Amino acid sequence: MEVSLSITGLYASLLGLLFVGLAINIIRLRLQFKVGIGDGGNEALGKAIRVHGNFAEYIPLALLMLAAYEINGASPIWLHGLGAILFIGRVLHAIGLSKTTGASKQRQIGMLSLFIVIIVLAVENIRLFIS
Repeated sequence: MEVSLSITGLYASLLGLLFVGLAINIIRLRLQFKVGIGDGGNEALGKAIRVHGNFAEYIPLALLMLAAYEINGASPIWLHGLGAILFIGRVLHAIGLSKTTGASKQRQIGMLSLFIVIIVLAVENIRLFIS
């Protein structure tokens, strides 16, 4: 049996491009506000740093779980569904948190999407291990 991670690779690549975009936004704001380290007390830069940091905190685990699910023979439809929800949720989260540090629909949908994907992948990977 040939092992392929092509579907996970697609979503890792899309998320990688988003990650770089978020980093470029931080660099742009650092140059604009002349801040080398930290946020310099600038709210816009602080939000951009948190959007990027939140991404870096959660996405590696989600991609690792997606890859395990793919290696263990998951349906391509499930993989694409979970990958798409993960990507769209991260875009919404970035939009929502960029608008306000308070609650926003996009931010809530983004985090809920992330948690649903992680929970579904956890349950499915455990199910595949047991069976």
